[in-house]
Amino acid sequence: MSETTDRTGLDAGIGRIPIMAVQPVVDGGRYPARCVEGETVTVSANTFREGHDAMGVQLVLISPEGKEQRRALDLVEPGLDRWETSIRPEQIGRWSFRIESFSAPYSTWAHIAEVKIPAEMDVDLVCAEGALVLQRVLAEIDGGIRPAADGPVLRAALESLRAPGLPASARVAPALAADLRGILTERPLREGVTVAGPFPLEVQRRRALYGSWYEFFPRSEGARFDPEHGWTSGTFRTAAESLDRIAEMGFDVAYLTPIHPIGSTFRKGRNNTLDPLPGDPGSPYAIGAAEGGHDALHPELGTMEDFDAFISRAKELDLEVAMDIALQCSPDHPWVKEHPEWFTVQADGTIAYAENPPKKYQDIYPLSFDTDYEGLYAAIRDMLELWVAHGVTLFRVDNPHTKPVRFWEELLAEFAQTHPEVIFLAEAFTRPTMMHTLGKVGFHQSYTYYTWRESAEELREYLEELVETAPFMRPSFWPTTHDILTPFMSEGGRRAFVLRAILAATLVPTWGIYSGYELVEDVPRPGAQEQIDNEKYEFKPRDYAGALARGESLEPLLGTLNRIRREHPSLQTLTTIRFHEADDEQVLVFSKHLDAAGSGTGAPDTVLVVSLTAHDRDAWTTLSLDLDALGVGESFEVEDLLTGERFRWGRDPYVILSAEDRPAHVLRIIHPEES
Repeated sequence: MSETTDRTGLDAGIGRIPIMAVQPVVDGGRYPARCVEGETVTVSANTFREGHDAMGVQLVLISPEGKEQRRALDLVEPGLDRWETSIRPEQIGRWSFRIESFSAPYSTWAHIAEVKIPAEMDVDLVCAEGALVLQRVLAEIDGGIRPAADGPVLRAALESLRAPGLPASARVAPALAADLRGILTERPLREGVTVAGPFPLEVQRRRALYGSWYEFFPRSEGARFDPEHGWTSGTFRTAAESLDRIAEMGFDVAYLTPIHPIGSTFRKGRNNTLDPLPGDPGSPYAIGAAEGGHDALHPELGTMEDFDAFISRAKELDLEVAMDIALQCSPDHPWVKEHPEWFTVQADGTIAYAENPPKKYQDIYPLSFDTDYEGLYAAIRDMLELWVAHGVTLFRVDNPHTKPVRFWEELLAEFAQTHPEVIFLAEAFTRPTMMHTLGKVGFHQSYTYYTWRESAEELREYLEELVETAPFMRPSFWPTTHDILTPFMSEGGRRAFVLRAILAATLVPTWGIYSGYELVEDVPRPGAQEQIDNEKYEFKPRDYAGALARGESLEPLLGTLNRIRREHPSLQTLTTIRFHEADDEQVLVFSKHLDAAGSGTGAPDTVLVVSLTAHDRDAWTTLSLDLDALGVGESFEVEDLLTGERFRWGRDPYVILSAEDRPAHVLRIIHPEES
């Protein structure tokens, strides 16, 4: 056997052929890099050797069952010694990969032969060296390393090298011919093999990367008011009637804010007042009452049978249901009496309520994981298991950064084993280090700072950062939430809502809106970046049908955006994004491209977005497009997917955008094979 191996690593030194900066690797392999089934993943490494001899690099991809696939990496940046290839794992589960670098004796000899033989230099020596190389390859056949089918071509080339009566060019021709090169490219002769890895790669289901979320309060759907009896809450049955409209807009996920009993102690009234009026429903985030806690349903919403019917209707419409999980309790939660050790007790003997000075949340007790960790862990796990058993496949987790990271690491690892289909979204508007770590320990998706990134420069820098963190933190873009209404949105009105929806839906694979977005609900509560008459503290039924009939609703736009996303696989990716230039620095230009194999359609798919980033101005600007990133020549045709218009563009098209009626182009590149 001719192959020799060195392993890299802390215990083995740098190895014969150094392998550095392997990607995608998270914290040196402590946590798995993540992708979804069928996603194109770039694998790269910086690897090099001394001198001028040829070398090669291979990726060995190992399936969850242990089956190995081997492919070559290409030298894509010679000056930086960067080698790269791409993979598309199709099976959900825990994969791994390693990188193998090696000296390539055949390639070294072939280069020498191509230089010396035409010059008739050292002909006999070159042929003798070539014969030694091919003999070593043949020995691999005898050793069972190489298939016997390689033998005839190798033996013919060896015989020619040993025929001194032939002209020099004829002697080496079979050893340099395409058929033998093909054999030794696919199965190279390797020396000094150096190995980096294995590194873990977690392949998850597609919804972990791509989806469109619609958030709503089920109690508002079908709620009604009459002066004599006050409010009547909506129910799961009335909320199920809203699922048709959500599905018609093309959303994939129906996300429910908390649906559990709500405490009455320190219940908040409208607009977060401490003086609720009779009939005020309270914040659904103040979880727990006499009727039960996190494993119970608010009685006004209905029974478990009603909830199951809601789930069933969602499935009929190809919608998945996400539940909001807020790990906190009202003072009336059963856990407060049954397990006081799960809370922080103050010096005066009272349980500490939640606060983020100067904000106070008197209706909520945070959980403490420091007294009875195992007991609290088991209770939370069992509660989640209950909802999974009833058909919930996604959880939006409220403020996960206020819980120990150790807890999430253990819980999410357990669910990855028992319920790999279940997806967790982190609502963690916090420091990047915490957000990144939550992703590393298992959260599939995370809320982001998109809500506050407004200029073209800010968005470009942020997306480039998110691409770098893609192996462990997948972004979810929300223009507003039930907690957040930025000045950009409250001051920009309909223009801002249109613009930010277009950007959120095209910049990243997962985006979401909070109900009422389609009605441009943009009035803030004085002194706060959230809506007035906030739905967290009151019922808020809406006249969606009337607004649509009057032409005031954004439903048609939202439906169009979701249809475009479904029809164009490139928009279901994050790491393919490439930015282009515009003379107007407030215009953002970006594209996403998949080749025919990556798109799954048999044809390449490229979408180019040219968008305003300000809601209060128009733009007349010249673009500078990277045609290689678009996969086109100097002249090409585009179709605006928002309007149906077609244009003939080149490298430097001139574009006019209007904040009022054309804030963006979302363009399909028409490739020659589609014409």
